[in-house]
Amino acid sequence: MTTGARKLLYLVTEDWFFRSHFLSRARAARDAGYEVVVAARYRNGTAWAEKEGFRTATIDFDRAGLNPFGETAMIGRIAALYRRERPTLVHHVALKPILYGSAAARLSGVRNIVNAPVGLGFVFTSTSPRARFLSPIVGTALHLLLNPRGSKVVLENGDDLHWLAERGALRKSDAVRIPGSGVDVRQFAPSPEPEGPIVVLMIARMLADKGVREFTAAARMLAGGNLPIRFLFAGAPDPSNPTSISQGELRRWQDEGVVEWLGMREDVPDLLRASHIVALPSYREGLPKVLLEAMAAGRPIVATDVPGCREATRDGENGLLVPPRDAKALTDAIVRLAADRPLRARMGANGRARAEREYAAEVVDRQTLELYATFDSGTR
Repeated sequence: MTTGARKLLYLVTEDWFFRSHFLSRARAARDAGYEVVVAARYRNGTAWAEKEGFRTATIDFDRAGLNPFGETAMIGRIAALYRRERPTLVHHVALKPILYGSAAARLSGVRNIVNAPVGLGFVFTSTSPRARFLSPIVGTALHLLLNPRGSKVVLENGDDLHWLAERGALRKSDAVRIPGSGVDVRQFAPSPEPEGPIVVLMIARMLADKGVREFTAAARMLAGGNLPIRFLFAGAPDPSNPTSISQGELRRWQDEGVVEWLGMREDVPDLLRASHIVALPSYREGLPKVLLEAMAAGRPIVATDVPGCREATRDGENGLLVPPRDAKALTDAIVRLAADRPLRARMGANGRARAEREYAAEVVDRQTLELYATFDSGTR
């Protein structure tokens, strides 16, 4: 990269999340002439990023950390990174990088900021004492740091945009809607349904807030019934998240014989080809990637009527929406789809058409580069 080139620095908690949700956009930025730096916690080394032509910086975020001294020191380390790298533009992904990165940008004189909440997460979905304690604190911090002068805020769904704007944390003139992380519509292609029992697939981190317990309750309700249905979930616990389900509990559910826990899987296209229905009974999302992948693969969806899920799922068109935390409604929707193959086919085809039109990676990459270009042109 030549001296004086535009430098784009991504700040994200975990490198695996960046690879899953932002890699395509970073490649597009690289190909457009940006020098790309990815600052994150690297669990298994930086070789993958360097192979992509990205430079790396290690920031060991503790997503569950609350120690004020340690968290203040983290802001200082990010500010030092910004002074050293002198990025043209920083792109902060998720709540903690937004809050800490925006504070660090203020300290280090970085003015061009893109903040991407990608969903509002545990603090605003959980009813636990910890969440109730943190919610007003994080809300105040968002009011101060989400949308500093000269920044843009990327929202994945309209609910989050309106929620933040109503609370004064966001100027609507600075809000940009970009529909999720995009999906490779060639890799996730439609395929015929498999033969055999109906397979209901859930892919998510194993968190209570993703609706894992409701999914298991639905499986229990239908166990031993006349309609043969297999309930599979793929994903790993996330010990840094307060709502994580333990491995012990997951194994007990599997031993009970009503659900099959596959653990962490990388072969998502294969899992979708082997399924009939995709379920995500989450309590709140940004725009869940698994639903976009299910749409691209031509699979109907059962999801909750909450922010993010209802952005992807149009009730009666490409899936069914149910109330959150309602295992009976989830069960009924699954039964309705499981018993009606033509309905599944129609919803799957509708989802595929929307995925191609609205959520293809090329669409999201282009919209993201257009946003970055506003900082170059001064039109922001």
